[in-house]
Formats: sequence, C-alpha cells, structure tokens
Amino acid sequence: MDGQLRATIEEKVVEGTLRPVPTFTRRDVRIPAVPNKAFAIIGMRRAGKTTFLWQIVQEHLLHGMPREYALYFNFEDERLLDLQARDLHLIVETYYQLYPHTRDRERVLFLLDEIQRVSGWETFVRRLLDSETVAVFLSGSSARMLAYELGTSMRGRALPVVVFPFSFREYLRHLGEEPDRAFAHLRKAQRSQIQARLRQYLHEGGFPEAIGLEAVDRRELLMSYVDGVILRDVVERYQVGNIGVLRRLVRHLLSNPSAVFSVNKFYNDLRSQGVSVSKDTLHTLLGHLEDAFLIRTVPFFAYSQAQQRVHPRKVYPIDTGFIPFYTAPRPFPVGHALESCVLLELLRRKMEVSYLRTASGYEVDFVAFSPDGAVLLIQACADLSDSATHAREVRALLDAAAQFPNASLHIITLETAPPPDAHPAIQYHNAAAWLLGES
Repeated sequence: MDGQLRATIEEKVVEGTLRPVPTFTRRDVRIPAVPNKAFAIIGMRRAGKTTFLWQIVQEHLLHGMPREYALYFNFEDERLLDLQARDLHLIVETYYQLYPHTRDRERVLFLLDEIQRVSGWETFVRRLLDSETVAVFLSGSSARMLAYELGTSMRGRALPVVVFPFSFREYLRHLGEEPDRAFAHLRKAQRSQIQARLRQYLHEGGFPEAIGLEAVDRRELLMSYVDGVILRDVVERYQVGNIGVLRRLVRHLLSNPSAVFSVNKFYNDLRSQGVSVSKDTLHTLLGHLEDAFLIRTVPFFAYSQAQQRVHPRKVYPIDTGFIPFYTAPRPFPVGHALESCVLLELLRRKMEVSYLRTASGYEVDFVAFSPDGAVLLIQACADLSDSATHAREVRALLDAAAQFPNASLHIITLETAPPPDAHPAIQYHNAAAWLLGES
C-alpha cells in the first residue's frame, strides 16, 4: 500500500471517531434484536442510509457510550479507489492504535458506509466479527449485497435492514408536523392539514433532499437519482452495455406505476421499433433495477412458484415522487400513487405481498401476509364517491374472500369517511390514518 492511501485511512479513522453527529430526522427503522450479527443497511441511494447510520450512533451516545467508541468510515471517497480487501485490516489497526484501551475490553461500533465498493469486503467483515469485540453495521445501495455477497461469503452472519424514503409519518416529522395523538382525536383543522399534506406527499415523495423544493428543482434532483441508479448501480456494477435499452426500460416502468409489466410485450414493442435485445437481457435488467431499489415488483399470487412465474409482475416505483414527472403530460394518477404508497408501507411493515386475480377475473391490489400470520386483502382506491367504483372494489374483495376465508378485507381511500353503502364485512380506512399506523 502506498503512503498516501495509508494516510487517507488514518485521516478518515480520526475523523470518523471525532466528527459530531449531524442533525437528522429520526427514522422508524428497526434493527433486529439478534446478537452476534452484522447488519446490512440497504436501500436506494439518497434514501437516508448514511443518516440512519448516524442515528444508530446517536442512540448509543444517549445510552452513555463515548463518542470515540463509534467509527464511521465512508468508502465512497475517490482517494480510496485503489483500496483492496487485503488493506482493510489497516482500518481496524489504526482504530485500536488510537484507542487501545477499548480492544477486547469494550464493545465498539464499526459503521462501514458503501463498503461494497471494495471487492472481497465480505471476508474482512466476517473476520472482524470473529476476532474483535465489535458491532458491525454496513451500508450499500444494492440488494445484491444481500442476495449474493451476504448469502455466500457472510454465510448468515449478516441480516438486512431496508431503509426506504420517508414514510408519511416520517415526512410529517421532517416538516415538524408529526401529530402527537391519534388521527381521530385531532381537531378538524389538524385532520384537514394532514389530509392536505398527504396529497402533497404523494406528489413530492419521501426523498429527504426533495422535500420542499419547487417542482422544477425537484424534477432535476430526482432525475439525477435515476441517472445515478442507471450509471452507477447498474451499468458500472454489472457491466451493462446496452444503456439505450436500459433507459427505455426505466422510462416505461416509472411512467406506468402500479401496472402489470410483461417482458414479452415490452420485447415485442422494442422489436417493432427496430431495437434488438433478448428477453433474457430484459429479465436481467429488470432484476438489476430492483436490486438497486429503483422499483419494487409484486408477484401474482399462486401456491405454485411455476404458476407464479407464468404471470407478469406488477411494478411500483420506490417513491411516489417519480410519478408526476414520468407520467406527464398526463394528469397526475393519484390512484396509482396511492396504491404505490400503500405497497411501500406494507413492505415497511415487513409483509409479504402479492396481487390476486380471482377465478372470476376480479383483481385485488394486494394479498398481504403479516409476520404474525394474519392475511389481509387490500384495495387502494383514491375516490369511492362513484358507486360503480365502490361496487367494483367490494365485488373483488368478496370474491377473493372465498379463496381466503380467514382474511380481513380492507379498502384504503383518501375519503375521510366510509361511503353510505359501506359493506359490513369490509374495513374502510382513511389513507392518512392508515399510513400513520393507526389501523
């Protein structure tokens, strides 16, 4: 290792143990209570992973931990481009040279931000867990860090913690408007304000940097996030050559939120335009975009995986803030935005989610299986004022209930009260109250 690289590591270790904790909006992200594991903080770039690492530091400081017991080390630094896995031990040695009294006596935190930039990092982290008294928190912008690297070299030694863009409650907290009591117990003016904020949230989304920006500036910022995913998380990471097809795919997916996506249909559309690409390549690119957390896909519900694979998946953006810019000049599809918002909240609540088409041909937005075994059939519908729309949503839920007799039935809507012809077997939720976790 050259002297400049060694000096950079020493500088970053010193800074990473002395730097004050920055101000942040507290996230409602839970670290699993499982001992002797590393925790991989994963999610789309700019969703707040680094901030969450600092939140972990802050929580330990509040319990009396000295600041120097936490090392924050960010690998996204151009001076570290030549860093190899064999050099990573110098981070540990430098830390314990500075704080020798902690070695084997005190449990310290190592927070390793964007560590996946160093090829072979997994072996280093596993050795660190085995040989030192440390709690290790990793971060990365790719689910491949979970699916492949953690699942092979780490061999079950790390657990994933997904950080999404702000939830609606976190969005209100960021604005200084988080309610201090249940939605139903707020004054009418407060409920109206939160309802208005929800519609604003569906437009703006939950990326922290985008909140409060003018639309033109928010568009530029969010488009730069998409470019970052395309160029850094897909093209650079997976050595993708056909960038034109990748950009077409991204534009199609983000401009059709909550829609069923058929690789076969998209493939035929490209061929009709003279674009040459294989179906296998399209499947691979779709997987890369999901690995990078730009999108989430929801499978068709089936008991057989083979049957599940023959049906196309529905595709949702990781944040509703992308929707108004990619669907323009069409009117803002508030219903699709609400459906996307509900899906993301279900994922935050650790639910397994599918969509369902009944034998009679009716579609249910979500079949959600909660960690405690409960089954929920959910329709997201922005406006129930039209009786035909309401009847369609009810008909689909009741038909699906025959397949899931123990499931609870739910309609989530922007309406503030159930419709006059509310069905007694269905629970109606005001979207703001449901997103705040009050149902």
